[in-house]
Amino acid sequence: MSFFDTIKKYEAFDFDDYFANVTDADVERSLGKDRLGRRDFLNLLSSKAQGYLEPMARKSRQLTIQYFGRTISLYVPLYISNYCTNECIYCGFNRTNRIKRRKLTLEEIELEARAVAETEMKHILVLTGEAPEISSIDYIEDAVGIIKKLFPSVSIEVFPMEEAEYRRLRQAGVDGMTVYQETYDQALYSKVHLAGRKADYRFRLDAPERAAKAGLRTVSIGTLFGLGEKRREAFLTGMHARYLEEKYLDTEIGLSLPRINPAEGAFQPYDPVDDKTFVQFLTAYRLFMPRAAISVSTREKAEMRDHLMFLGATRLSVGSRTDVGGYTQPAEASTAQFDISDMRGVAETIQAIRDKGFQPVFKDWELI
Repeated sequence: MSFFDTIKKYEAFDFDDYFANVTDADVERSLGKDRLGRRDFLNLLSSKAQGYLEPMARKSRQLTIQYFGRTISLYVPLYISNYCTNECIYCGFNRTNRIKRRKLTLEEIELEARAVAETEMKHILVLTGEAPEISSIDYIEDAVGIIKKLFPSVSIEVFPMEEAEYRRLRQAGVDGMTVYQETYDQALYSKVHLAGRKADYRFRLDAPERAAKAGLRTVSIGTLFGLGEKRREAFLTGMHARYLEEKYLDTEIGLSLPRINPAEGAFQPYDPVDDKTFVQFLTAYRLFMPRAAISVSTREKAEMRDHLMFLGATRLSVGSRTDVGGYTQPAEASTAQFDISDMRGVAETIQAIRDKGFQPVFKDWELI
């Protein structure tokens, strides 16, 4: 079994017709339930549900406090290479883009990690472009070995791997992974991923499950909003998260809501998600998945992120740089993957979290 089997079941499902026929009574009935089924989730993702954002937000906030308290977990992304062999038409790392490429040496990785460690952050997310021949698993393993000396929690957002490779990195100190399917629409997936290993839809789709089988503590997924039809994408992302949560009880499942930001190539979203719809999806995720961590990156503006803390977000990236070498060598840094919207530094973001009445969490677990 794979989540691919669930996707196949929805190939003939008319999402447009279903969403068009959701009534006020359907939304109200779904909002009144303690545990949402798939039809309830669909109802809360419909256009009709946009008239119920206030009660959705109140319930989302209540559930978030119930399961997470008034806490916001923090992490810092660390790009160590932007070489990529994929041809994704929406991405700044697209192999056809004439951008400045860099791969940090192990010495440079240590300098970058030490610069971040000075901010007192405890959780690093290591990122690379998808070029296994250049940023190999050996290279990533060596990088993790260096970073792990400075940070108790290290996650990765790199190319999808085999289960044995995830086990190897877990033994090296990796405790979590993030992978975005980008779009669950298989036909569209082929149109926006023209070449490279990422063109393999099924291998990417099953990567979170392989990571969970390998024993990683956290697995985070998401769609890239702006590619596929947004309500269908939000539904299948939530279904994927619940599938993983129910099957891998020892793994913390997380959700992210990245929206397309400007990048090299000036790709324009096919189906943009406005702020109102973004809030709707985030609160619907929380109502459908009360125990899931929900991440909001610095793709979003500072004011937006500050408000989302009250609506269900539990994890924020801080002080982000999406260029390789950006923390210590900004003048020499590579071309960034995408534009950052929240430009605040670590200290300023932490103060904003406290000013809103939340507790910033730098570390919430210990490996024993």
